[in-house]
Amino acid sequence: MARFEDLRHSLWDTSSRHGVQPPLTDQLIAEAERLLNVALPGSLLDLLRHQNGGAVADSRNAFPTSQATSWSADHVPFDLVMGIGRHEEALSMLDSPYLVQEWGLPTAVVLVSGEGPCWIGLDYRACGQHGEPSMTWFDAELKAELTLAPNFRSFIEGLTSASDFESDFESAHHGDVPDGPH
Repeated sequence: MARFEDLRHSLWDTSSRHGVQPPLTDQLIAEAERLLNVALPGSLLDLLRHQNGGAVADSRNAFPTSQATSWSADHVPFDLVMGIGRHEEALSMLDSPYLVQEWGLPTAVVLVSGEGPCWIGLDYRACGQHGEPSMTWFDAELKAELTLAPNFRSFIEGLTSASDFESDFESAHHGDVPDGPH
């Protein structure tokens, strides 16, 4: 498991500018927390101060799961972090209220990664808007969810490479879970 301090720089795919928002400012953080009506985790803001969203390095683009999802028998993808901003060509955490409504997700969620129907988000349902949210996988199409980590920091520290997992979902799980995107 990687130490969070080491991931500040090594998390990002520095060869890609896809999804990168302009540099994060205190004013933008305040605007985001006001719009989203939550206190964002300090560990998330720390990462976004180094780079405000974008593609994740191949060595950190998956999170292992204890049970199968529609994506895979043993992991979920995490190839992009939404930043905070209004860059028109990239999804942002500021888009969460719209996306949550559009996909029928719980309202106490701030999306951090994904694209419909599958998302990973900060889940404030148990902790309230000022608490430390867990990280949850949501499949809106199947109306399924799975808690991945108790907080953002432990989620980031648990990331690994998708190449570490068996690539053929069907042979690994014998079809026990509906097939999803690969």
